[in-house]
Amino acid sequence: MANHKSALKRAGQNEIRRVRNRSVKSRVKTVVKEVHQAVSENAGDTVGTNFKAAQATIDKAVKKGVLHKRTGSRKIARLAKLTQKAQVQPQS
Repeated sequence: MANHKSALKRAGQNEIRRVRNRSVKSRVKTVVKEVHQAVSENAGDTVGTNFKAAQATIDKAVKKGVLHKRTGSRKIARLAKLTQKAQVQPQS
């Protein structure tokens, strides 16, 4: 455990940031899962709206520093590719 006053403060700040980052990462995972679920259900109208929400959430996580810029770009690119493929296929 930290012995100096500054080290104690850093430990507290790190804990606060860890909890905040965990909630943001959890939200990113949830919106990505919603896009995948909409694609698997062939719900054409909700795929687009879910993708836009996921893109915004991932961009916010990148802006806050929770995700790296390239990680966010990679996640968005993969989701875009998935949604494009789902929209091209005929609805069954």
